[in-house]
Amino acid sequence: MRLPGVADDLQFREFFAGEYGRLRRLGFLLSGDWAQAEELAQEALVRVWWVWPRVRRLRHPGAYARRVLVNRHRSLLRRAVIEARHAVRTHTHEAYQPDQGEDAMVLWAAICDLPPRQRAVLVLRFYEGLTEAEVARLLRLPLGTVKSLAHRGLVRLRATLDAAATGNPRGGGS
Repeated sequence: MRLPGVADDLQFREFFAGEYGRLRRLGFLLSGDWAQAEELAQEALVRVWWVWPRVRRLRHPGAYARRVLVNRHRSLLRRAVIEARHAVRTHTHEAYQPDQGEDAMVLWAAICDLPPRQRAVLVLRFYEGLTEAEVARLLRLPLGTVKSLAHRGLVRLRATLDAAATGNPRGGGS
């Protein structure tokens, strides 16, 4: 005799085990904070659990979970903007110490300096490997906006990295 929900539990546990690390990493790349990344990943998976009977039939349930995480992150960003308008907020970010050496630390510092939307577009586009159209759908932005944010983000990264390489703290040449 098969107990109802047991197969669903097993499928979800396998899904959770396969996706949690990826969602946590995406949350970190979007937020720059490991604690917030864990909360985003956990909350995304909880929300997926509530609709698991429907989500498990999707072709790419992991993409659905990513969308939930990105939407939650966007919601938190909107809330932070509203809170910042009403009060001065202090938020300490856990410092990320990349294992790859000085070049990776310089790149990470440059990524952290990007505005949140540019950072989100670049992370989704180049770290997650999504197409511009997928990023636009995920962030609910027009395709042209995604292209513009990616272009401006890359230009800013290049200027920052060039400045770091030449020792010019202003981030640009003459």
